[in-house]
Amino acid sequence: MVELKTNTSIDAMHAAGQVVGRALTAVREATAVGVSLLELDEVARAVLREAGASSPFLGYRPAFAPVPFPAVICTSVNDAVVHGIPTGYRLRDGDLLSVDCGAELDGWVGDSAISFTVGTARAADLRLVETAERALAAGIAAAVVGNRIGDIAHAVGTVCRTAGYGIMDGFGGHGVGRHMHEDPEVPNEGRPGRGLPLRHGMVLAIEPMLIAGGKDAYFTAPDGWTLRTEDGTRAAHVEHTVAITEEGPRVLTARI
Repeated sequence: MVELKTNTSIDAMHAAGQVVGRALTAVREATAVGVSLLELDEVARAVLREAGASSPFLGYRPAFAPVPFPAVICTSVNDAVVHGIPTGYRLRDGDLLSVDCGAELDGWVGDSAISFTVGTARAADLRLVETAERALAAGIAAAVVGNRIGDIAHAVGTVCRTAGYGIMDGFGGHGVGRHMHEDPEVPNEGRPGRGLPLRHGMVLAIEPMLIAGGKDAYFTAPDGWTLRTEDGTRAAHVEHTVAITEEGPRVLTARI
């Protein structure tokens, strides 16, 4: 069931989204060669703590997970697409890092992700990240009253496929509200004009997940959480929480 949010609720979600934006900005600023993923998790925890927010990631355990998620951010390095668990791994020059973060504030959730290179960037990685960001922008532009979920999916998928990238099969965006994952599902590929109509008050996480090698397949790592590309090529994941309004799409997790 899709819950339509009031304007007041959307404002409250924006407050949660701003916390997420600050956390991701702080993590990116703290990232450097030699910094561990656990240290970056501590940076995000400090931002949430200062804001009086909690993490919807910490302790989260969906049906597929062998253990609850132990951190407040997902840190996915190189061939890891999503759900990477922060460890003592120290970032190396040329790594590609995706960071996913959520915050719950006053009962409302914000959810967002960024991808960026560490140290000396590979041209191929920069192109991958830039394409992911373009796909996200295209999805947001399609998130308008009168369109359908398929229009968002088609916009995202067209950018990804035109650039020759794969799209992680079976994963995509979702509704956001009182909980991190709500209805509806928002695929990263689809047919325009199909699916649920978009209405004022719907709030969606739009999140392209691109695989550089062009294939869509992935596998679950031994930790039971991290999803890695089957072909071993690198991946990028970007995400914003977006409210559908009569005035147009409103990005609730914008980073200032």
